[in-house]
Amino acid sequence: MWQRRCKVPAATLFKYLKDIGDGSIAKETPDCSVTKYLHDPTKHLISTTDFFYPLVEDPYMQGRIACCNTLSDIYAMGIDRVDHMLMILGVSLQMQEEQREIVTREMIRGFNDCATEAKTIITGGQSIMNPWPIIGGVANVVCDENEYTLPRNGQEGDVIVLTKPLGTQVAVNLNEWRLKPGNERWQKSKQFVTEQEAINAYQLSMESMAHLNINSAKLMKKYKCHGATDITGFGLLGHAQNLATAQLLQGYSAETSGGIFCMLDKNLAKDFMKEHKEVYGQDCWEVGQVVKGSKKATIREDIDIIQIKESFIRD
Repeated sequence: MWQRRCKVPAATLFKYLKDIGDGSIAKETPDCSVTKYLHDPTKHLISTTDFFYPLVEDPYMQGRIACCNTLSDIYAMGIDRVDHMLMILGVSLQMQEEQREIVTREMIRGFNDCATEAKTIITGGQSIMNPWPIIGGVANVVCDENEYTLPRNGQEGDVIVLTKPLGTQVAVNLNEWRLKPGNERWQKSKQFVTEQEAINAYQLSMESMAHLNINSAKLMKKYKCHGATDITGFGLLGHAQNLATAQLLQGYSAETSGGIFCMLDKNLAKDFMKEHKEVYGQDCWEVGQVVKGSKKATIREDIDIIQIKESFIRD
C-alpha cells in the first residue's frame, strides 16, 4: 500500500511562510502553533497537524505511526497531555471495495488505539475520497504558559540527548525495494545488507515509529529541558538547524515519528537518560552539544555510529 512521499524542503517551506502573521511561524515554533486566548491571555492553545501517505505495509501500524507523529510535536514542547484530536482520513479510490474496507478500518483502529494510549480522544475530523489512502490528524491542548517549553532557551554547554535511534526511512525504503522483484536499488543494497538484516531493521523501525514520546515529555519538565524538537521529516540535521536558528543564544535523513531531540543542562543529562531507561524502559543517547557560534547546526566528521540491532524499548 505504499505511495511515493516527498516533504517540502525546509528552506522552501519557510520562504512560503515568512509573510504569515508576524513572520515568527517559521522561526520560533515551526512544528506547533501557540496562540493566546483573547478572552483569557493566561491560557494558550497549542495545536499541531500532520498526515501521511502509506509508509508501511500494515494499515493498523500506519494508523498508529500517524497518531504518534502528530502527537510528537506537542510532546517536544514538554507537554505530556493532549486535550483532544481530530482525524484526517483519505479513503482510497484505487483499491477494490474489500481492500478499501479493510485498510480504512485498520488505519482508523491503529490511530484510535494510539490516541487512547495517549489518554486523549478523537472528537471529529475530515475525510475525503482520494487516489491513495491518507491518515493523520490535529492535536490540541490548552495550557498555562509555564506548562510548556519553547525551543529557544539553549545554554552554552548544554548536552543534546536523542530518545530514539535514527534510520527509520532508510529501513522502510530498503523493505519496499526488497519486496519488488528485480528492483535495481535492492540489488545494489545487497552489497551492504542481507535480506534478514533488512527485515529486522524494518521491524525495529515500525516499533520505534509506533512508540509514543510521552515519557520523554514527562522527563523534559522534570529535568528542566531548555528546548527540544522531534526528529521527523527534515531529518537530524534539518531539525537541529531549526532548533539552532530558534535560539536566543547567539550561536549554536528524513525520519518519521522519531525521537525527542532535547537540550539539557550537562549536570542533569545523565540522570535524564538513566530515568528514561530505568523507569520507562527506553534507551536514549547523548548526540551533541550546544556551542556559542553562528546559529548553525553541524555534524562532526569523527562521529561514532551505534548500531541498534534489537529493541531499544523494554517493558
